[in-house]
Amino acid sequence: MTIKMFDPEKNEIVETEKNMYGVRDIANNKLESWPNPHPDLDIPVAITLPEFTCLCPRSGYPDFATIIVEYIPDKFVVELKTIKLYINQFRDVHISHEATPGKIYKDLRDLLHPKRLRVIADFTPRGNVHTVTSVDSEEQTNKLPIESTSNNI
Repeated sequence: MTIKMFDPEKNEIVETEKNMYGVRDIANNKLESWPNPHPDLDIPVAITLPEFTCLCPRSGYPDFATIIVEYIPDKFVVELKTIKLYINQFRDVHISHEATPGKIYKDLRDLLHPKRLRVIADFTPRGNVHTVTSVDSEEQTNKLPIESTSNNI
């Protein structure tokens, strides 16, 4: 695999062939589930993934976000290492703020079939604009998923 890496002797970024286990693990990762140990109880699960990165589909600039996944499992829970690696797969993907939680929501919904699922993408401000987008299994109609802190809405 060809990667770009800083060479301190040359003081420049060079292309090199390198097989890095982290790059390989991220590229080969598939979301996995395992049995919920207490399917008879509605135990809320909250996962915070503060290092989400992707690329803007319009400009190509990097975007950064904290992804929050909240769900009530039914028969399965997500395996945590695989969701971490899954989130890392977005770093070279051109995806909008609005599309991000929907993609993650659909992938987790199809894998887990949870009783309830909510995905929030809280993007770091860029250009003085702070965007928070979300998808909630209980709010799929004409409701704003997040209460506005502005009097203008």
